[in-house]
Amino acid sequence: MSDTSDDSIEITFSVKFLGRVEVVRPDGQQILDEALQSLKSKTTDKYSSEKAAKKSKVHIFLSVSGIDILENKTKFLLYTCPLSTVSFCAVLSSFPKVFGFVAKHPVADTYHCYLFQSKKFGHVLVSIIGDTFRATNNEESDRRGRDLLVEALRHKNKMLQKENAELKRRLAAQMN
Repeated sequence: MSDTSDDSIEITFSVKFLGRVEVVRPDGQQILDEALQSLKSKTTDKYSSEKAAKKSKVHIFLSVSGIDILENKTKFLLYTCPLSTVSFCAVLSSFPKVFGFVAKHPVADTYHCYLFQSKKFGHVLVSIIGDTFRATNNEESDRRGRDLLVEALRHKNKMLQKENAELKRRLAAQMN
C-alpha cells in the first residue's frame, strides 16, 4: 500500500456467507445462536428465496469506516455496515467455524445478525473486528477530546482579547 492513511487500510477475508437475520437485541452469544437456528430453519424450506444465497462465498472488507460484504464472483456489494453500527461480534461457541456480528440498520430501528463460516479465520476476524472497533472508538474519543481542547482554547482566546481590549482602553484613558 502506498497510501499510509488509516482510512485507506483494509483487511480482506474470503469466507462463506450463511446469511443475515433480523434480531431482537444488539448483542449476546445467544443472539448469534438464535440467528443460526433461524437460518437453518429457512434452508430447510425448499421454497425459501434466500436459499440460493446460503453458503455463497463472499469477501469481507474491514476498514475503520466499516465492514463491506461483497459477493465473490460478481464483486457486487451485498451489505455495508459502518463500524459505528456494529454492536457485537463473536465466534459461536457451539460451532467454532461459524462467526458473526450484529449491526444496527442505518435507517430502521432494527438489528441484523450477519453469519459466516470459515475453516481457519473466524477467531482472527472476530479479533480484528474488535480491535478495529476499539481503535475507531479511541479515534472518536481522541477527536472529541481535541474538539473540546480547541473549543477551550477559542474561549480562552476570546477572554484574552477582551482583557487586552480593556487594558488598551485603560492605557489610552491614562495617557489622556
